[in-house]
Amino acid sequence: MLMMMLTTSAQAQFEEPEIIKVEAENAAEFLERFESIKWTGQGFNYNSLDRIPAIEIRAKLESIYGAPTKTIENVMGDGKFRAGKAIQFEYWFIVNGEIPMMILDLDGPFADGLVYVGASRFVDLMPEVKRTLTRAVTEADPKEYVDYFFSPEREQWYKVSYQNGEYKKEEIDTPGHIKLND
Repeated sequence: MLMMMLTTSAQAQFEEPEIIKVEAENAAEFLERFESIKWTGQGFNYNSLDRIPAIEIRAKLESIYGAPTKTIENVMGDGKFRAGKAIQFEYWFIVNGEIPMMILDLDGPFADGLVYVGASRFVDLMPEVKRTLTRAVTEADPKEYVDYFFSPEREQWYKVSYQNGEYKKEEIDTPGHIKLND
């Protein structure tokens, strides 16, 4: 009986986590549901995914999960751009039906890897979550996308894309649909 309990416990511990993306239209529900969560990056151990250029990870995430939960265009809220909110994209997830997780691209197409945060009370599960995500991303074929990114350090807008088998980051003027604070 004890052996059966130990085996069941070990199997549960090593089951692959189910990672479900939060769609943009469900972002408010996600924020409300997890408003009291203490976020942490602990547990998301450095691995091979952190050595892949963010511009490539974005194309693979698009292939697996579709469009991001948020892009720089979504985080402006009132239509006024704030440099402190300069992200390229964010993917929000619920892991195993109860664990919130976010993946953010804060450095746009100029860095490798992304930023990972999850609920601090589940920090012990994050290494397996990241391993599962890493396996899915590295095995996925990239899918075409186009995003915008503003680099506060360079004071420059970029069009970031994967199209026709090419990754590009092009300097552009401020996109016409984005209003800057005066």
